Amino acid sequence: MIEILNPEELDRARDTGALVGSILQSLKERATVGVNLLDLDAWTKEMIEDAGAESCYVDYAPSFGRGPFGHYVCTAVNDAVLHGMPHDYALAEGDLLTLDLAVTLRGIAADAAISFVVGRPADPADLAMIEVTERALEAGIAAARPGARVGDLSRAIGSVLRAAGYPINREFGGHGIGSTMHQDPHVANDGRPGRGYILRPGLLLALEPWVMADTDQLVTDDDGWTLRSATGCRTAHTEHTIAITETGAEILTLPPIA
Repeated sequence: MIEILNPEELDRARDTGALVGSILQSLKERATVGVNLLDLDAWTKEMIEDAGAESCYVDYAPSFGRGPFGHYVCTAVNDAVLHGMPHDYALAEGDLLTLDLAVTLRGIAADAAISFVVGRPADPADLAMIEVTERALEAGIAAARPGARVGDLSRAIGSVLRAAGYPINREFGGHGIGSTMHQDPHVANDGRPGRGYILRPGLLLALEPWVMADTDQLVTDDDGWTLRSATGCRTAHTEHTIAITETGAEILTLPPIA
């Protein structure tokens, strides 16, 4: 399913995106050394409910997971990169943490992810990897405009990742979003320009470059959800929900301006 939102729905999407950006910023500020991942999940639940929103994750049970996810935010640490299930773990100095959040407010969903190092960075390579995913996301957003094709965005993202020397997994990537969290079209993190769905004003996309330092292969934890690098290497993941407008792309999930 591919949805094209009308102006009133786009206004609601802006509200949802602002909420997602705000919650992620608050969680980043709270994610200090010694904080438990389950506490981050509990704080996320509280902020979602206080806003009158709904989690996209709690009851989510796709074919690639094992039953309902059962939590409110994905918490991926170090070699975990996607669908990190919160568990009893206290953050340590130098942990590379990814927080991925999707909520629905007034019938429209938004999805975003941030990666950062807890406390003092243990390795400059972590910061470099995070920065590459951010630049790749910027490139994908810059390519997003009416008349462009999905492959143009994939190529823009992949060009940045490949130039930095990172292997690229194309199984999991960006996606359409609207009244539900995961919709068509799939936006792989590398691809061929001029291919795929033609972008139209009113389309929402969640673009999400993610990389693993030295592999493109994933393994799944015993929890049936958390995806890790097959080699145990570090990982990073950055995501925004954008709206295609008449003139380009509008980022909906930016954090609030201080």
